[in-house]
Amino acid sequence: MPEALLIVGLLVAVFVGYNIGGSTTGPAFGPAVGAGVISKATAAALMSVFFFVGAWTIGRRVVDTLGSDLVGDPGVFTLEASIVVLLFIGLALFVGNYAGVPASTSMTAVGSIAGLGVATGELQWTVMGEIVTWWIVAPVVGFWVSGVIGRYVYPTLNKWVALHSTEGALVEVDRSGAIPRPVRGPNTSDKEIAGATVVVFIGCVMAFSSGTSNVANAIAPLVGSGELEMNPGIVIGCVAVAIGAFTIARRTLDTLGNDITDLPLTAAIVVATVSSAIVVALSLLGIPASFVVIATMSIIGLGWGRATRSVTVSEVRKGEESPRVSVGALAADEPGEAAPEIGEEGPEDIPQASDLFDPETTGRVILMQNVVPLLSTVGAYAAFTVLYTFWW
Repeated sequence: MPEALLIVGLLVAVFVGYNIGGSTTGPAFGPAVGAGVISKATAAALMSVFFFVGAWTIGRRVVDTLGSDLVGDPGVFTLEASIVVLLFIGLALFVGNYAGVPASTSMTAVGSIAGLGVATGELQWTVMGEIVTWWIVAPVVGFWVSGVIGRYVYPTLNKWVALHSTEGALVEVDRSGAIPRPVRGPNTSDKEIAGATVVVFIGCVMAFSSGTSNVANAIAPLVGSGELEMNPGIVIGCVAVAIGAFTIARRTLDTLGNDITDLPLTAAIVVATVSSAIVVALSLLGIPASFVVIATMSIIGLGWGRATRSVTVSEVRKGEESPRVSVGALAADEPGEAAPEIGEEGPEDIPQASDLFDPETTGRVILMQNVVPLLSTVGAYAAFTVLYTFWW
């Protein structure tokens, strides 16, 4: 019986890891894929490698602590309880991935464990309150920082960086020699290569960060129960994440790279920089970083800021008491083309807001990212209440 339960637990852990790969690949590499820098397959490969590095090095520390910080008695993580916790994590994440919306694995996992803690009376409310507070503050910061950049700084930043996704591939494979080697695409500039490198690098950093925290969401209950050793657990979790990155993550890559907002290369750099900086700051504070939500809100914030840019005429006509204001003007995105002076935009410089920011998709994303953790929390609480009352 214990062996059969362990097999069930491993299968559920793999299911959780599969959905982690689906939900975290989009926020890490969605900007790069949306900007046409790398393909979905390359994004999945990079996610797999750097997730494993993060999990193998720092992630084991999170595995050791996840089961003891939120619950007063780690003994509640029996094999049966661990399976139930993992099951609700996996099912909730699957709902988000099926809807094409990447949900936070940290929020979902903590929610499921919190459901166990409340049902058994072992939840540490102080720790939970601190974590939830940062989960609320961090996405808001990401949205407004990116929104301010998009609304007031983006045109100047784009002029400095002068990045634009040219037609054709950034890099091609030269097969003329004995050994194939990568070469620059026919229309690729030095600045475009540099910008693409930055976007991919930051995505790799985010994938590494995901590995340090999210591998625990898949295996911590089983490791904490003593039924699974640390190193085999990390390998199993990372393989499952890789499978998810190559399969179901394609839906979340579409959502974060294309559906929410149009992301030229400069915008991709902004989103990746803002979201990764916030994730690193939260990690330094010891808070499980919900970088899925932070990155998503950064993308939404930048799209909203660019679509609602305020422009004020610098010269007030004689006899007028206040300057004229127009809303929605944006600078041109073509490399080498100077941004028009504020107040001097022409009709060609003012795209429709719907071209840069999709409110319908945005609403769906925000709704699902709140519903998914709620599903794991309420479901786990209800299940453990029933189990501890009538069964265990």
